[in-house]
Amino acid sequence: MDLDTIFKAYDVRGLYPDQIDEEAARRIGYGFAVYTGVDRIAVGSDCRVSSPSIAEALADGITAAGTDVLAIGEITTDALYYVAGAMNLPGVVVTASHNPAEYNGLKFCLAGAAPVGEDTGLREIKEIARSGIGDRGERGTVETVDILAGYVDHLFSVVDVDVFSGLTVAADGGNGMAGVAIPAVFERLPARLIGLYLEPDGTFPNHPADPLRPENLTDLLALMDAEHPDLGVAFDGDADRAFFIDDLGKPLPGSTTTAIIADWFLHREPGASIVHNLICSKAVPETILASGGTPIRTRVGHSFIKQVMKETGAVFGGEHSGHYYFRANFRADSGILALLVLMQVLSEAGIPLSELRVRYEPYAGSGEINFDVADQAAATEAVAAAFPDARIDHLDGMTVDLGDRWFNLRPSNTEPKLRLNAEAPDDTAVDELVAAVASIIEEGT
Repeated sequence: MDLDTIFKAYDVRGLYPDQIDEEAARRIGYGFAVYTGVDRIAVGSDCRVSSPSIAEALADGITAAGTDVLAIGEITTDALYYVAGAMNLPGVVVTASHNPAEYNGLKFCLAGAAPVGEDTGLREIKEIARSGIGDRGERGTVETVDILAGYVDHLFSVVDVDVFSGLTVAADGGNGMAGVAIPAVFERLPARLIGLYLEPDGTFPNHPADPLRPENLTDLLALMDAEHPDLGVAFDGDADRAFFIDDLGKPLPGSTTTAIIADWFLHREPGASIVHNLICSKAVPETILASGGTPIRTRVGHSFIKQVMKETGAVFGGEHSGHYYFRANFRADSGILALLVLMQVLSEAGIPLSELRVRYEPYAGSGEINFDVADQAAATEAVAAAFPDARIDHLDGMTVDLGDRWFNLRPSNTEPKLRLNAEAPDDTAVDELVAAVASIIEEGT
């Protein structure tokens, strides 16, 4: 696959083409090493069938640039961020996250787990990779290390296990990378783990590792109905994202989890800043303000959130999609750390999650709805024209605020689609708003 096609598949989190061949991976590894100019780079991978050969090719390109490789094996993406933060190294993990088994991709970070995006290195990496692998003298070396114990120690430096109250948790790893770490985490907890699909298997034989799709929660919900745990959690393929289910089997929107954790942090650090992306519920900034904090609204995507957290010193950040970022975690997202924090919240609250969540959910939401649209800009302009009296901003796509209801319409970076998220006082109002926007889009397609 050519480099232009690979880099065109960049979305807000990494490169997700349908596949990366070994020669492209070798060139990209070389480009990353030359761009960063460091002595050593960490390389990890997920469990996909193609990941070992791609990781080996990456390492070959990195060492061809004279840079050493710290090979950390099959790990979660947030474990790579831990290595990049704790050891102050750039890193790259071979993963396609929540995408189907035949996909693969790359996620990069700089030293300190700083993000790499279109405006923070990807363009330069592509241009270096395009020029080919040059002769840079002595080749770097490869050192293989096991970082799991240090990673788990780091997670437990953020929470206080002494206050945990013996919760039972049902966890669906989706045969992804959560299964590498979750057992080691629960060995140190006064809690019961009911595991489902925790064996890493890059063919994802049971269901795709994408917890945002309701059909992928079916088995976890059935398990919870049989076992009645206090909490359920489903992870995506590389475990940087977590999706939670309460004790009654009702999933939590990412906005609800963001509001709950933000409130918890603000009771520990009064007046702190909390970052949230612009498709989060209005309940998130309202909760932050009510708890004496400062809400900061950002674009969707880890590179934007991490940068804003760095600039503002924010203690926590959340996205509606289930990514949760922690200052104590080098401003990086971690699904497993979000689980631990939520377990501490529940232990301290002493009430079921089904009761705790109520105060954080005053509105109804649509979830993300996708429309196939060839001319995204024209469709967006048509929608804007239909709401002349609304407050409109273009921080990320277009957000239309109608007072008691709002919606955001964003173009996909990689597909001819528009993504709609809407919120209103109740389900009926949400349905009406979605129908109104949908009719405008569909008239123009």
